[in-house]
Amino acid sequence: MTDEPATTRLRIRLYFDNGGMFGPGKADLLALIEETGSIAAAGRRLQMSYKRAWGLVEAMNTIFRMPLVESSRGGAKYGGATLTETGRQVLALYRDLEANTRSASTSQISAFEQLLAAPQPTAADGPDRK
Repeated sequence: MTDEPATTRLRIRLYFDNGGMFGPGKADLLALIEETGSIAAAGRRLQMSYKRAWGLVEAMNTIFRMPLVESSRGGAKYGGATLTETGRQVLALYRDLEANTRSASTSQISAFEQLLAAPQPTAADGPDRK
């Protein structure tokens, strides 16, 4: 969901005083709900069950003052889900936080990468690949 390079990933999870958490999985779920108009479709795209996706939406709607997602029942033709203005704001703030953190941490991430050992071959690489 984010435009992170294929190398080192930076994942940010926020832990709030009210007991709530918000991180990359919930952000990706919100983005896909916005894209698909469906909690079920967003969950499928993230390879999670409908129950898990609904649970995350309910948790997000509880930890913020205003709900992030509004849903309506009605089956395939009339049901659906949309982000509220607060949901769009939370998603934008989180994506900005990710981008700003990555940008501010470029030199430290590069320093970590220079200290890493070479990747170890896996069984999928086969015995002749190093």
